[in-house]
Amino acid sequence: MIQIKQLNKVFRTSDVETQALNNVNLDIAKGDFVAIMGPSGCGKSTLLNIIGLLDNPTSGNYLLDGIEMGSLKESQRTSQRKGRIGFVFQSFNLIDELTVAENIELPLTYLGVPKKERRIKVDNLLQRLNLSHRSRHYPQQLSGGQQQRVAIARAIVGDPVILLADEPTGNLDSSNGREVMELLTSLNREGTTIVMVTHSQRDASYARRTINLFDGSVVTDETAERDTVNDDRHEM
Repeated sequence: MIQIKQLNKVFRTSDVETQALNNVNLDIAKGDFVAIMGPSGCGKSTLLNIIGLLDNPTSGNYLLDGIEMGSLKESQRTSQRKGRIGFVFQSFNLIDELTVAENIELPLTYLGVPKKERRIKVDNLLQRLNLSHRSRHYPQQLSGGQQQRVAIARAIVGDPVILLADEPTGNLDSSNGREVMELLTSLNREGTTIVMVTHSQRDASYARRTINLFDGSVVTDETAERDTVNDDRHEM
């Protein structure tokens, strides 16, 4: 699904040039669950932003389903993102003025989904994530774990084929973090491709693959059997 070849990203100012990504080569198959790890400043979020079409590489190739993405214009990137790529962020990024149900429904509005269908999809997700009793509440009335579940619901309501998660448990305690990771695992088992940036070895243990970056380059790419990973995690 995702092919990255000799990818480079350079950030330039008038005085400084920073190589954020350095000749990255990476293939991610449909249905994979990949954790990207590494120290702060190693290029993790930059890589995620390029995969999510929020940024363009300086050079190299990024193919999504065989189509070159790297040179697309902003309008073309927006078109590719719609309904295909969902985003989950550490800071939730919910809209305070909208209720839980309205936050989840918003992407469907942009996609032009009819109102009746929107309500059905939102209600189904609220039930699945045990949030029906919070549907009319506002984000500031929720716990951190509930806010992140709402953020995930908003990200998946349009049935994206790829879900990108940037430190999805970074603002949560261990119990809420575990719930979020189990939800992501469930979505992956249903066929959603997940690429997650994390500093947490525990969170990474839920993934099928762990890729480590250092100074903008891939230094390790390891695949683990899911059953073995689960056993190790429960012993932590």
